[in-house]
Amino acid sequence: MSATELPACEIEITNPVAPYLRQERLPHIWCPGCGIGTTVNCFTRALTDSGLDLDRVAIVSGIGCTGRVAGYMNLDSFHTTHGRAIPFATGLRLGNPDLAKVVVYSGDGDLSAIGGNHLIHAARRNMDLMVVCVNNFTYGMTGGQVAPTTPIGATQTTMPYGNFENPFNLPFLADACGAVYVARWTVYHVKQLAKAMLEGLKKKGFVFIEAMAPCPTLYSRRNRLGDGVDQLKYYKEKSKVVNGANTQDVGLTFQGDIVVGKFVDRERPTWLEAMNAHYTQHFGDKYTPYGGPHAQE
Repeated sequence: MSATELPACEIEITNPVAPYLRQERLPHIWCPGCGIGTTVNCFTRALTDSGLDLDRVAIVSGIGCTGRVAGYMNLDSFHTTHGRAIPFATGLRLGNPDLAKVVVYSGDGDLSAIGGNHLIHAARRNMDLMVVCVNNFTYGMTGGQVAPTTPIGATQTTMPYGNFENPFNLPFLADACGAVYVARWTVYHVKQLAKAMLEGLKKKGFVFIEAMAPCPTLYSRRNRLGDGVDQLKYYKEKSKVVNGANTQDVGLTFQGDIVVGKFVDRERPTWLEAMNAHYTQHFGDKYTPYGGPHAQE
């Protein structure tokens, strides 16, 4: 062997995300340029950094493109009916309070339309859940209909001449209803989104994280906004980080400026903590607080 020759060797290259995914279910269903997969990558980073026992983490999704996330995650996962991810997760959280975290992972249509009532009451009660809402402004799986988040002026199949309805300001909605942690990031801001998810995993109470993601097939194309890369450029150029912003001022407009950041981070008793405190006050030692050994951590 000459001095310039090196011995042959095999290098095993592994994907750091692989342990968190059900490999047998890949490839996924998402279109090229879709941002949902990017949010999943951020979520796996957050799980890695959290140090949580994955056997004590559950993920619940509803219906729609984002609703498929639960089926791809190598966690105890549940794919529920349309709009019912939060009540299912609530039952899971209260039925097994020893779980380290219950995560609801779904889209803007599933969570704020048919599931909107569940969203506001879970925030009001301060259920110990982390909700990741992937907002692509449309119903992607069912054909691109107008959603409660579709900006005024955007074209959809059910609004071919442009949407004229006011959309929800989701961070303001969650904040006003009592969420203890509220943040918004785009899939351009991968490090910030992963950090927000990490903080959400460690936070007790109702956490709401809005992750803005492009739908190049049924939103961008119909509105002549280009592909996924064009939307990332839009996120880069139009986003403004304002941590602690008044959530009343972070509403979104069609291709307008985007206020991103961590808007709310506060403390208040979870529903389970409030219930235990309430009945302990009334019944004293006759009442046994509900919850497993980890429920009061």
